[in-house]
Amino acid sequence: MSRMWIINNFHLLLLMLMFVELLSAPINGTTDDNTVEVCSLSDSLIKEIDSYEEIVNRIVNTATSGPFKGFTWNELSKFVDKFGSRFEGTQNLENSIDYMLQNSINHSLENVHGEPAIVPHWVRGSESASLILPRQKDIALSGLGYSVGTPKEGITAEAIVVKNFDELKRRSKEIRGKIVVFNQDFESYGKTVAYRSRGASEAAKLGAVAALIRSVTPVSLYTPHTGMMSYAEDVTKIPGACITIEDAELLYRLQQEGEPLQINLKMEAQMLPEVQSRNLVAELAGDRQPGKIVIVSGHVDSWDVGQGAMDDGGGAFISWSSLVLLKQLDLRPKRTIRAIMWTAEEMGIIGANQYIQSHEAEKRNLQFLLESDIGTFKPLGLEVSGNDQVQCIVQRVLSLLKPLGNLKVKKGMEGPDIQDWLQMGVPGASLWNRNDKYFWYHHTNADTMVVEDPSSLDSGTALFAAVSYVLADISIDLPHGKSL
Repeated sequence: MSRMWIINNFHLLLLMLMFVELLSAPINGTTDDNTVEVCSLSDSLIKEIDSYEEIVNRIVNTATSGPFKGFTWNELSKFVDKFGSRFEGTQNLENSIDYMLQNSINHSLENVHGEPAIVPHWVRGSESASLILPRQKDIALSGLGYSVGTPKEGITAEAIVVKNFDELKRRSKEIRGKIVVFNQDFESYGKTVAYRSRGASEAAKLGAVAALIRSVTPVSLYTPHTGMMSYAEDVTKIPGACITIEDAELLYRLQQEGEPLQINLKMEAQMLPEVQSRNLVAELAGDRQPGKIVIVSGHVDSWDVGQGAMDDGGGAFISWSSLVLLKQLDLRPKRTIRAIMWTAEEMGIIGANQYIQSHEAEKRNLQFLLESDIGTFKPLGLEVSGNDQVQCIVQRVLSLLKPLGNLKVKKGMEGPDIQDWLQMGVPGASLWNRNDKYFWYHHTNADTMVVEDPSSLDSGTALFAAVSYVLADISIDLPHGKSL
């Protein structure tokens, strides 16, 4: 191609480059990180959403710099300090639900009640692990939910350390009668959690007597992380627990150095009969279409380690506090806003699944769902499930919350407790926040009020209050159906 041809055809080349750039750009108005950038809404709908700017500013200012400032942190800290961990099956969880029912009434919320849910009752009991060979050392561990226990005297056996499931299979002839230690690398929670969930069963298939799994976290300060596991059908149930990154790496290095490994494991874990718990419900009834509903939610239960301040005290309380804030501001939308504190999420989304089944008839009247269960750090926006119109409406609403930053819509389908509804096509969202340290504390004794920041909780409360109010009040019903 000659220089003269380039000069004479500059505009043609420019158009070609623009066309190539267009082809390589993300489609449907999203960027590479899946955030919504380009939207097409009618002028009348844009004008209607923008008309809420004054109300949104009032909500945000009241929550972040006005009389409501610090309310969510104060309420959460009183709750967490009073009850600590709130594990399903315990009387402490039920006492905490009673407290929040009365607290909701005290703040003049409406239709306050608990809805029964039958939940599992797994008890951890005493547990310990000790390295016997090649030297004596206590091993910190945290038994996994649904795990069986050991005999009273414990299990003393040779240990074998593997890096992944593939290595486990390659060394299948070495596994029988041994304690398998998984020292898997952390890729992401979604990928690495498979070792916590399936590790014991995969080891048991090959004759292992117990499984110790490196905690599912990128960072450890000698903190074992618990969580739920499951047993495969027709496989012997063996004890399963998580150990720290530090000990998993130590055992791996000792094995690499040719040292014999022997471990004693004692766990009193057991399953007791199921008991009844409750999903906690409070509302701000709509003044024109009360049968149509926006839901804000988080789960009230927590693991039996730590205090459940982050998982999911923060999420439950920004949801509940957003309703209290709207009530105090005397802002009543056309549709009902319902706050739900789900029960028994940690052992398998038990409370929400039963609630969704019993409220099947309400599905068509659900306007929007909000959930927070992945931290309540500085808000970045919402991760939204819904068609393109829903994504764009939510993005326009977020554009009104300028004091909270440049909030964005990220396409996705997050939110464990609302997942079944999202799969059915009900539009909804999960709080998207700067939670890069979330899994440092997740399911550990470190999940305490120290993790929670008052200003971030204020922002999260303002975000949930503003979005739920506008979507409960606008003239149109949001369409159901997933994004294509």
